[in-house]
Amino acid sequence: MRSSTILAAVAALLAASPVAASPVILISLDGLRPDDVAKAKARGLKLPALTALAAEGATADGVIGVLPTLTYPSHTTLVTGVSPSRHGIGNNLTFDPEGKNQGGWYWYAADVRAETLWQAAHKAGLRTANVHWPVTVGASGVDANLPQIWRTGTADDPKLLAALATPGLVARLEKQVGAPYPQGIDESVGGDAGRVRFAKALLADKPQFTTVYMAGIDHAEHHGGPGSPEASAAIEQTDALVGDLVAAARQAMPDITVVLVSDHGFLPISTDINLFRPFLDAGLITLGADGKVASWEAMPWLAGGSAAVRLARPSDAALVSRVRKMLDTMASDPAYHITRILDRTAVVQQGGASEASFFIAMAPGFETGRDPAAPVAQPATYKGMHGYLPSEPAMRSTLIVAGPGVKRGSLGVVDMRAIAPSIARILGVTLPGTEMKSVF
Repeated sequence: MRSSTILAAVAALLAASPVAASPVILISLDGLRPDDVAKAKARGLKLPALTALAAEGATADGVIGVLPTLTYPSHTTLVTGVSPSRHGIGNNLTFDPEGKNQGGWYWYAADVRAETLWQAAHKAGLRTANVHWPVTVGASGVDANLPQIWRTGTADDPKLLAALATPGLVARLEKQVGAPYPQGIDESVGGDAGRVRFAKALLADKPQFTTVYMAGIDHAEHHGGPGSPEASAAIEQTDALVGDLVAAARQAMPDITVVLVSDHGFLPISTDINLFRPFLDAGLITLGADGKVASWEAMPWLAGGSAAVRLARPSDAALVSRVRKMLDTMASDPAYHITRILDRTAVVQQGGASEASFFIAMAPGFETGRDPAAPVAQPATYKGMHGYLPSEPAMRSTLIVAGPGVKRGSLGVVDMRAIAPSIARILGVTLPGTEMKSVF
């Protein structure tokens, strides 16, 4: 065999079997804004763990997210490196106009159409673990999986989780930790604290790629508003959890790289806007005697600060034209506080849900109301919201990276799609089909 042929064969073998450069723990703090860390002192926040990570490693000035800036689409982009149009998770809640799915979320990894970091790492022979990351029920490539799921918050939910997690994992870890695993429906900092205890137990097994998700900051910002005393307390309490988790990770694997992210920013809100009313008036939605949707031709798919519009017949030119005219009328009416209507071409350009024919973008301070019978405007249910267009600066999320080989300093403004390929590079694995190059 010629030497050039031998070298080519060796190169191909090395490319097919990448060696991990460093283990990685990917920690997500839902709703953490970049300036919560960068301007912690000015905001009166004491964040020793987060500020120490930022000081020793690299930080982004902000991360530009995806359309819409919601938890589930964002977290799927964080582990695939592609937009919702590619990975298939275009909202938190499944599209369910007639309410048949009983408020079901995109819990199931079977809905993800792109390869994930767990799969890429597993293919390369690396051990993987997950605690509460969104869209992970049945996730391929996760060796120790505690997926995020809930239904009623009753005693049946822990049984459901135990059945859907890696077989025997919940029982083993509960015995090891000495406490029950927190309910998935519990989005409080206290719930996060319980899950961190389980994450620390998993880290003792030295998985080379671990994902951990915490929801407490987001929960507090929705109910108290961003910058509220409630939100500030949640951020400080979560900082302590991060410090505890990072210490455990470094004790188990001294060469580990810590990648800390969030999924979106936050805006204060005051008003719910009922987008259903024009659809009802135009006969595009029909309600039955029970007040529930009996039939529909076009329907808003709510996303907090925005809403996708789905059509029963997306290729029906007459229906598309009819809906477009109605949306233009809505956008020109100041009562609806709409800043922009994205048509299908614009949705495709921004990587939004492939099922969306249009997108309605709300003005800051306004969110999409959930009651079709409500007036056009009424006081908001929440005090803080996200889901606005990713071009809205307040929607930018957080990125901090610290570990061997990570250069200190600013990464500038980062596209969220660049995070997964960057993690793949650190792990030494190949993640195919990503839309951006690595940035750290």
